Amino acid sequence: CGATVITNLLSAVPYIGTSMVNWVWGGFAVDAATLTRFFALHFLLPFVICALSLVHIIFIHETGSNNPLGLSSNTDKISFHPYYTFKDIFGIMVLLLSLMMVVLMSPNMLTDPDNFTPANPLVTPIHIQPEWYFPI
Repeated sequence: CGATVITNLLSAVPYIGTSMVNWVWGGFAVDAATLTRFFALHFLLPFVICALSLVHIIFIHETGSNNPLGLSSNTDKISFHPYYTFKDIFGIMVLLLSLMMVVLMSPNMLTDPDNFTPANPLVTPIHIQPEWYFPI
C-alpha cells in the first residue's frame, strides 16, 4: 500500500521513528484511523495555509517589506492594482482560451486510441492498462 511506504519513511528518524510511525498510523498498521487522519489533514491543510498567508500579508502591510540592498527608492515602485491586475487577467484569459480551443476543437487529442475500437465482450485485450491518471 502506498500509505505504508510513505509513512514508513518516518521510521528513518533516529530513536523516535517507530513511535512517530505508530502515532501517524493510529495503531500498528494502516487502518481506518490512518485514513481518517489523512482525510482531516488534507481537508484542514489548505485552511491553515490560507490563514498563515493572511497573517504574512498583514505583517508585511504593517511593517512594510525590506529591500535587501538597504536603499529606499520610490522611483522603482509601481502601483499593484492596474498593472498586475490586468497583467494577470490577460495571462489567465490566454490560458483559458488555449484550453478552450483544445477542448472544443480537438477533444480526442489526448485520449487513448484504443477507446475508438469496437468493444468485443468475448475477447480480453492483451495490453490492458489503466488510464494515465491512475498511479501504477
